[in-house]
Amino acid sequence: MTQYLLSIYQPDGDPPPAEILEPIMRDVEAVDAEMRAAGAWVFAGGLHPPSTATVLRLGGDGILTTDGPYLEGKEHIGGFTVVEAPDLDAALEWGRKLARAITLPIEVRPLQGGHCG
Repeated sequence: MTQYLLSIYQPDGDPPPAEILEPIMRDVEAVDAEMRAAGAWVFAGGLHPPSTATVLRLGGDGILTTDGPYLEGKEHIGGFTVVEAPDLDAALEWGRKLARAITLPIEVRPLQGGHCG
């Protein structure tokens, strides 16, 4: 089995109001439960806004530290799920289910060395 990162692309700005967000989160929880029941779910997490990020990069005589996201954009990675799947097609199907539930774009990418067992 290979592990895949399902990255959630979230628009910058405030989250939607509760009446919109609550049904979405119920749908996401249902997909998470389905992943767990299928033995595909490995790990998931939400991220604080990009303004809370700190970037470290090699520069000059040491490591430069800057506040904020590495890249400026109109959207950011707001969360992620790691799944185990037998192949890319199976991982893409989990990504499709998550995209339908969360109503945001999902990037599916295999992890290097992301094999278990």
